[in-house]
Amino acid sequence: MFFTLLFVTFALAIAVSFCVVKIFDSPIASIFSRIIQDPISSAWHKYVTFAAYVVGISGGVRIYQLERYISAPHKDTQILELTVERWTLEVYRTIIETLQAIAWMYLVVFIFALIAYVIVRGFELKHGKLNSSK
Repeated sequence: MFFTLLFVTFALAIAVSFCVVKIFDSPIASIFSRIIQDPISSAWHKYVTFAAYVVGISGGVRIYQLERYISAPHKDTQILELTVERWTLEVYRTIIETLQAIAWMYLVVFIFALIAYVIVRGFELKHGKLNSSK
C-alpha cells in the first residue's frame, strides 16, 4: 500500500507541475526574451521550466512525511495505517505542497526578473535620451 501511495503522490506532483508549467510557459518565455534579448534567453527559459518540475515534484512528494507509513517515528509507537481518510489527506497535501513550492520558486524568479527589467529599462531610457540629444 505504501508503494501505491508513493507512486500516486509522485504522479500527482508531476501532473500538477505540468499544468502549472504550461500556464506560465508563455509569460516566462516573454519575460526572458524581453530582459535578455539574446538567444540564450531560451536556455534560461528551459532551465526555469526544469527547476519548476524539480521544485514541484520535490515539494509535492514529501518523503519524510511518507516514512511514517513504513516505520514508527518513535520507539514503542505504532506505524500509521493508510486509511481512506489518510489517502485523501495525502492527496490533498501533495497538490497543495506542489503548488506552494512552485509558487515560491516563481515568486523568486519574478522578483529577480522585475529587478532585471528595471535595470534594462533604465539603460534603454538613458541611451535613448543620449541618442536623441545628439
